[in-house]
Amino acid sequence: GLLILAVSPAGATKEGSRGDRELGEYLSAECVTCHQITGRVTGAVPDIVAWPDEQFIAVLKSYRDKERENVVMQTLAARLTDEEMEALAAYFGSLPNQPRIR
Repeated sequence: GLLILAVSPAGATKEGSRGDRELGEYLSAECVTCHQITGRVTGAVPDIVAWPDEQFIAVLKSYRDKERENVVMQTLAARLTDEEMEALAAYFGSLPNQPRIR
């Protein structure tokens, strides 16, 4: 049979976000092990809050495709589907952009 998936924009939290924010929040536990949800930069680990969705997804895909060097990020990104990347982008993109704290 034919399986049709309907994606409702009702879950979108900001204009243009196509990811499932709630799924992104659920998946974010592994991300916030290193990346601070407050926007604080710790060592060489950058903040990932309030990024545009397309940039967030492009960076994850570049790790998945091993175009960016970082074994931890390559390993984590390799496990993510496109849908999960979109969900993470929607969640982290919906967080308030904090003043940069170093």
